[in-house]
Amino acid sequence: MADCSCNCFSSPVLVFPCAGGSNVGQISNCAAVELDKQGIAKIYCLIGVAAHIPGMVDAAKSASGVVAIDGCPVACAKAALDHLNIPISQHLIVTDLGIEKNHVFKWTQEEIEKVTSAVVVSEKASVE
Repeated sequence: MADCSCNCFSSPVLVFPCAGGSNVGQISNCAAVELDKQGIAKIYCLIGVAAHIPGMVDAAKSASGVVAIDGCPVACAKAALDHLNIPISQHLIVTDLGIEKNHVFKWTQEEIEKVTSAVVVSEKASVE
């Protein structure tokens, strides 16, 4: 299967942003998209996992790493993953990085980069 490009032999690092209804929730989503674009982790569907969709739950459980990015201390992404006993390699809370939560829905690239730079992926983990 030399031409297999479906991660048959390795599981990627998956990133689950909360994508909640505030600036920090949306920053978590923007950071996850950026991590995917940079090849650091693959953004994955938190709601699909939380909805117990079998294939999505299985993919999350077999990932080589799981990063949960929550906007605030309510930690919805972490709670959803914990509920399904999906091991979390790293959990970040955007407000813990000094970004204040509001409902103005404006943020900067600098704030997104603050979150992406806080993600640490093990060298043995695969994102391909």
